Amino acid sequence: MKIAMVGQFPPHVGGVGVHIHTLSKKLVEEGHEVYVITYPHKEIKDIDGIHVIGTKGFNVPGVRGLMFKKNAKRALENLIEKEDIDIIHGHYLFPAGAAAVEVGKKHKIKTYVTAHGSDMFELYKTQPLMRSTIKNVLKDADCVLAVSNALRHEIIATGVSGIANKTRLSWNSVDIEKFSAKKDDSFKKENKLEDKPIVLFVGNLIKRKNVDSLLEAKKIASSDYYLVIVGDGPLFKKLSKKVEEEHINDVIFTGSRNDVGKIIPSCDVLILPSFSESFGLVLIEALACGKPVIGSDVGGISEIINSDVGLLIDPKDVYSIANGIDKIINDDDLRLILSLNARNRAKDFAEVTIPYDEVK
Repeated sequence: MKIAMVGQFPPHVGGVGVHIHTLSKKLVEEGHEVYVITYPHKEIKDIDGIHVIGTKGFNVPGVRGLMFKKNAKRALENLIEKEDIDIIHGHYLFPAGAAAVEVGKKHKIKTYVTAHGSDMFELYKTQPLMRSTIKNVLKDADCVLAVSNALRHEIIATGVSGIANKTRLSWNSVDIEKFSAKKDDSFKKENKLEDKPIVLFVGNLIKRKNVDSLLEAKKIASSDYYLVIVGDGPLFKKLSKKVEEEHINDVIFTGSRNDVGKIIPSCDVLILPSFSESFGLVLIEALACGKPVIGSDVGGISEIINSDVGLLIDPKDVYSIANGIDKIINDDDLRLILSLNARNRAKDFAEVTIPYDEVK
């Protein structure tokens, strides 16, 4: 079969791109042909047998989404003229999902959309003008996929006619070969961070990820550790300035990295203190590397972390965050037990499941 994906894809960094890449690789391995229409980037190229189509436009906040919807629709139309596409799959309800369902409906092609989290938890909830658009995407899609049960319930709560019957759970998955428990201290050695434990955060530097509270927790911690923050975003300068002006010791900002699989093995615990999170792909990547995890008791995070592999904290309580970190950093035995259980938990998310009825 020929499947057209629409959404973020490498070299763009992010969980959505990882998800599309993983699913596309599985489809190619099983003999299907996959085309991915993604955001503009100067380094767009085919990878792993996947045909990658970059759109035109500018990555300007506020305009980027509208431009991508328009350009993705055009790219889909061009693709359909050349190839007999069997399935269209939009990742993220807007703009990718909107482009997918509009073209799919026009050409009577089976269309799937995957909600990845902030499209429902942020875009739908905080921007009233987007609600009708997102509801239309949910209404017009033939099948709606959600990456966690928390997100599935959020989608059903929209009240779109028939939505409960066509919304399914579709977990993110982790490559347990790429993310392994093999010892690798290269990041630690390169950055001369060998004298203290490392607490690692990986994610976009936006308000929802709650990195400001992570810095506040660092100030009141009883344990002594390096806080490594991997990622970029609109709050990068503000957070960096806070560290400098408030003299918060041992905080390292790396910026955006595409080698997270080489950084995680150097850490002692990974933390995701988000206010909301549909899943938390980096959590299962850390577990696959045999690392304990700390995460907010919200959304999909609480579906991943259990007491065998980590701790759940209250993202609105700085002391809860600080105490969670202290508990793991200060207790070598606890950290070892959690580490020994981590990879087995990651294996629960190792299988890549193809979600299409037509391919089963």
